[in-house]
Amino acid sequence: MNWSEMQPLLSQAGTETLVMVGWSTLIAVAAGLPIGVLLVLTDRGGLLQNTVVNKVIGQIVNIGRSMPFIILMVALMNFTRWITGTTIGSEAAIVPLAIGGIPFFARLVETAVREVDQGLVEAVQAMGGNTWTIVRKVLVPEALPSLIASTTTTVIALIGYSAMAGTVGGGGLGDLAVRYGYQRFETGLMWITVAVLAVAIAVIQFAGDWAARSLHRRGARSGPAPALRLLRAKEPAAADVGKVA
Repeated sequence: MNWSEMQPLLSQAGTETLVMVGWSTLIAVAAGLPIGVLLVLTDRGGLLQNTVVNKVIGQIVNIGRSMPFIILMVALMNFTRWITGTTIGSEAAIVPLAIGGIPFFARLVETAVREVDQGLVEAVQAMGGNTWTIVRKVLVPEALPSLIASTTTTVIALIGYSAMAGTVGGGGLGDLAVRYGYQRFETGLMWITVAVLAVAIAVIQFAGDWAARSLHRRGARSGPAPALRLLRAKEPAAADVGKVA
């Protein structure tokens, strides 16, 4: 097989992988972020301490993380068919990819949020900030560099999952490598597919590291907890209103 024959196959498979990983990452981040924050808030000593809720959510996340992706795909076939109408193709693969990515990202979020200085949380509490204010103004902004790094790790993991999805008809570069590289003995195409995946992962890792470092340096220059300055700025205004009254 020459390059002119390989190029359209690689282009189509690359697009399918991009769609699968892109949508599954968006879903995993959107669902995993609140779950990870909730694990911190409901833990012992947390703002919303609730041992039962924390244990239940933690066990669900642990089960999701411990299940091999191939088994997860098979277990979710009926659910995938109900959502997409099929169990084959890149659209169908998004469902197990997203569900597999949610607990993975949630644990990374939990680790990132736990690293936030508790002194900042206590300071905002002392100024009258409620739980939502602390999450929105302190926990998420202060953990943002780590959250960017966690998102990068999740994207790379989902690329690996998408390659495994190709072994059962999920489409994408993994499917291309199996159908042509393994079943049709097109070794050259298989190694090109491997190279494309390696380059894609390297670029994503570089971009994620750069973004995380940039946010970390910007936070160091601007000083900790800009939310504290905002809350302090509101206090004099409240005091002035009291004097006028």
